[in-house]
Amino acid sequence: MTDSSLKILRDVFGYQRFRGDQAAIIEAVLAGRDALVLMPTGGGKSLCYQIPALHRRGVGIVVSPLISLMKDQVDALRSVGVPCAVLHSGVPASERGEIHRRARAGGYRILLGSPERLVTGPFLSFLDEIWLRAFAVDEAHCISHWGHDFRPEYRMLGELRRRRPDVPIQAFTATA
Repeated sequence: MTDSSLKILRDVFGYQRFRGDQAAIIEAVLAGRDALVLMPTGGGKSLCYQIPALHRRGVGIVVSPLISLMKDQVDALRSVGVPCAVLHSGVPASERGEIHRRARAGGYRILLGSPERLVTGPFLSFLDEIWLRAFAVDEAHCISHWGHDFRPEYRMLGELRRRRPDVPIQAFTATA
């Protein structure tokens, strides 16, 4: 584990040491590898994509299924000084424009978004305009087909890989 990851863990998030496999997962993400991460609820999955996003230049894109989860993460990240934003259906077009402008200027480390927002044509074009660090799919078990109520946009996340094959993808879940 790099000293800088431990420093971020301590200085930004207030934890003194990594738990379980967090350090190994963070190293894999920092090395630019794709990963499937299965950890228990409360095991610290979010830190495994948040800490690498704070390491180097670029934006980490986080796909999240629920607006309430995104709000909680953005609130928590902002409370510790991490520049981040959220993109989902409830964000007005004028605010989305400002988020895009600021992201192009390097003003965010993490952007969280719903799959419905992230697979739109305008967002996919936007990906070509920013320095991307990684894609993280939080609650990745949602990618599975769950009957007629399944969100089809999860099946479209492969477009992120086709559009940006240079950007690693990590999937995080507590449910398998």
